[in-house]
Amino acid sequence: MKLVYEKSRPGRRASSIPGHEGLPELDVPESLRRTEPPRLPEVPEFELLRHFTELSTRNFGVDTGFYPLGSCTMKYNPRVNERLVTLPGFAALHPLQEEDGAQGALELMWRLEEILAEVTGLDAVSLQPAAGSQGELTGLMLVRAYFADRGEAERRRKVVIPDTAHGTNPASVTMAGFELTHVKTDPRGNVDVEDLRAKVDEGTAALMLTNPSTLGLFDERIEEIERIFHGAGALMYYDGANLNAVCGISRPGDMGFDIVHINLHKTFSQPHGGGGPGGGPIAVRAMLEPFLPAPAVVRREDGSVWLDHDRPKSIGRVRGYTGPFGVFVRSYAFMRMYGPGLREMSEAAVMNANYVLARLKDAYELPFDRLCMHEFVLSARNLKRDYGITALDVAKRLMDYGFHPPTIYFPLIVPEALMIEPTETETKETLDAFCDAMLAIAREAAETPELLKEAPHTRPVKRLDEVRAAKDPVVTYGFEGHPRLDEPVTPVAADAPGDGSQAV
Repeated sequence: MKLVYEKSRPGRRASSIPGHEGLPELDVPESLRRTEPPRLPEVPEFELLRHFTELSTRNFGVDTGFYPLGSCTMKYNPRVNERLVTLPGFAALHPLQEEDGAQGALELMWRLEEILAEVTGLDAVSLQPAAGSQGELTGLMLVRAYFADRGEAERRRKVVIPDTAHGTNPASVTMAGFELTHVKTDPRGNVDVEDLRAKVDEGTAALMLTNPSTLGLFDERIEEIERIFHGAGALMYYDGANLNAVCGISRPGDMGFDIVHINLHKTFSQPHGGGGPGGGPIAVRAMLEPFLPAPAVVRREDGSVWLDHDRPKSIGRVRGYTGPFGVFVRSYAFMRMYGPGLREMSEAAVMNANYVLARLKDAYELPFDRLCMHEFVLSARNLKRDYGITALDVAKRLMDYGFHPPTIYFPLIVPEALMIEPTETETKETLDAFCDAMLAIAREAAETPELLKEAPHTRPVKRLDEVRAAKDPVVTYGFEGHPRLDEPVTPVAADAPGDGSQAV
């Protein structure tokens, strides 16, 4: 496929811009003025349309196929949600609109907070955080503010996270100014309680835990863990990335967690990928409510909804305005469609994951032989040991079968990890086709391993030199100095150092 610059020919136009005579002259500082006109592609409108249409066909998403990306919950997003978010009263609302003229939007936000409080089993919610990662940081800022208010901030410096944690967890801990303490995983896939017990003391501020974990396993000793932390005066933080597994079945608040962030763009239907948009609301127990970001959405006695800025203990704003409103509309619509049946969403997700696990566990290694929740982790370690085939090879070959690869090489404690999440939205026929492809790849590993090492064979882009792409990215068109697009590249060996951290 040619780039739009390669299709460019002098004098061709897709539009006609009116003349600028009579317009006031802009006072642009000399340092910001161009010395020569920008070099833009010159193509007619129909060529421009064809270019972007063809480009869109190269993209893979949940609208084009099965997307079993573990831990990311890439579920189908009902189109009615997109219709609702474009209603003029929502889409055309200005963020600085006075509150008495935005009662519909504020009412939706208030109701969304009430639903999220019920789903999590906690008392108060802030919708401000714009992503799960920002929700994590906000939660840890609440931990810091809570202990500062109690005069314990200097003493409580440690935050404990398991070795299966999402990569954003340690980053958030560091950004919030805490010290990181790792805890191991036991042979059953649970948090190692004995290791944990030795690391929790009066200097511990909080635990950050995903339950079910990134292994797709519900921690069997969560009640004991809660007693350890609360017994030491510490708080319990729940990474809600995997909330899709437990909605209506169990609630983080009932497990003993004090703070929860929710990924609206994963659990409650929101286009996901390409860097956004997202939503990471935070839910807390009543004792932490005074510290939530301001302004807070509150309902008055007359039924109207307003923004309360008078929050003296608040950590302040964590983003501009009151949050990603379009995300709120989509998620609220999704929840109202399910209503009290929201539990069915999680039950279907768990059932689908266990069905796929049952079909694949004999062809690949199963690190923890247990029933899973909404996702599970297999290992291609047996294929690497017997045939020299890695998780990366499996993922690349899966693309030839028309499927997006699962997450690979995560969590880090599982060698050659394949992390698979089917979600609740896929049919049995789709799941069977995916399983058939994964089983066929396992057979190919034994019979024709070179086929896998050279995959993908049918995609527009073959296997790339990912190290070179990361270290020397070409992100702008160089015109006369642009490198040849058909220049051969040397693939990185599958067992090269560091390949375990590379994305597909």
